Amino acid sequence: MIPVIMSGGSGTRLWPLSRKHKPKQFIALFGENTMFQQTLQRLEGLAGLQAPMVVSNNDHRFMVAEQLHELGVDNSTIILEPFGRNTAPALAIAALEATASSEDPVLLVLAADHVIDDVSAFHQAIACAKQQAEAGMLVTFGVVPTSANTGYGYIQAAEKNTLSAVKAFVEKPDLETAKQYLASGAYYWNSGMFMFKASALLEELEQHSPDILNRCRDALKMGTKDLDFIRLHTESFEDCPSDSIDYAVMEHTNKAVVVPLDAGWNDVGSWASLWECAEQDANSNVLQGDVMIDGVNNAYIHSEHRLVSVLGLDDIVVVETADVVMVASKDSAQQVKGIVNRLVKQQRPEAENHRLCYRPWGHYDSIDLGERFQVKRITVNEGASLSLQMHHHRAEHWIVVSGTAEVTCGEEVMLLSENESTFIPLGTKHRLHNPGCVPLEMIEVQSGSYLGEDDIVRFDDNYQRS
Repeated sequence: MIPVIMSGGSGTRLWPLSRKHKPKQFIALFGENTMFQQTLQRLEGLAGLQAPMVVSNNDHRFMVAEQLHELGVDNSTIILEPFGRNTAPALAIAALEATASSEDPVLLVLAADHVIDDVSAFHQAIACAKQQAEAGMLVTFGVVPTSANTGYGYIQAAEKNTLSAVKAFVEKPDLETAKQYLASGAYYWNSGMFMFKASALLEELEQHSPDILNRCRDALKMGTKDLDFIRLHTESFEDCPSDSIDYAVMEHTNKAVVVPLDAGWNDVGSWASLWECAEQDANSNVLQGDVMIDGVNNAYIHSEHRLVSVLGLDDIVVVETADVVMVASKDSAQQVKGIVNRLVKQQRPEAENHRLCYRPWGHYDSIDLGERFQVKRITVNEGASLSLQMHHHRAEHWIVVSGTAEVTCGEEVMLLSENESTFIPLGTKHRLHNPGCVPLEMIEVQSGSYLGEDDIVRFDDNYQRS
């Protein structure tokens, strides 16, 4: 059995913690490990598991690789989508790759950003689903509903409270309809988790969505492999129809069955659901970071950098990051996507990036920014190198705070130690390398007419970035 982790989401409903270039699945919202890592850890103890397969946005490739490495998972397959085409193409690619490298495995399809509290019950549901998948059925996991939730799609089962044939997939209902579903006992929340043999999925795609399957075959066949990644052929994948696996296959096949899942599942799709999943105090508050309150109830308050104090307010969400403070009533917090859309239209960086930006060589923090200057705190991992590059519009001053820097500036290569500095003139080829066995900490001062990240011309790069 191969776990297939779907990790392409952007998680904008949890902005400003979750952003385009570091969405919620790569953030430690519950405990020390990220949601992506917890998805894999949740599978520990299952027999017959092969190395996982991850389908990811190209922009997230190094976070995926690093977080797998942190778990000691170094033999995984990472498939990079040049752009999103929904779940049907992603799973078609996964099934094609699985049959190319294995005989005919069962694929366990999981989202990278879900919470499941009862791991034992989850494993029992997987064991039940595996029997059905090995028999050629396409299994979906239906979450036993606990409320008339209008934010989920539903699955109508032919029989109640047991493994059953799927009668219908239903779109997100209005509240009255959701109440009827809940009262009937014949409906489950659609979890978006599946299990099937790779060959069974490919057969159903061939019958019901051949255009998707053919384009995915081309995208994989003409794709390339570098480092830990499989890169799909961009033009072929661009021509692929965008569709969910529900629409493309599950609604048409006569092999769909649903396994009930009652395991404390939550897709953490809003601030209210994050509040529900987190540990609450005696007044039903979730407090994270440096927070002081008085007379506050039913609140989610998150502080990353500063003291946040709240007085006499109930049912609110307060989130403080290095560059954003968001305050909302819990009922209105789901409208945060409207704020994100406005930021995107205004081309503001807060929509996509945190102030602390991760790169394959380490990370940087933009600690000050003016009209013609920017100051960054840069951390380069031991043994790592930035690309050999130049800038058309800015010069840079580098000051070593700790560690050792090997600096290439034009034709000169020099070593800098703590409290030493150098100047990189505009238009000069340069490179920064950490030759040491401890992280390199630096301050970079940029000056020039344009300071954007797209003013980088790369001549050589260890991470195959263009």
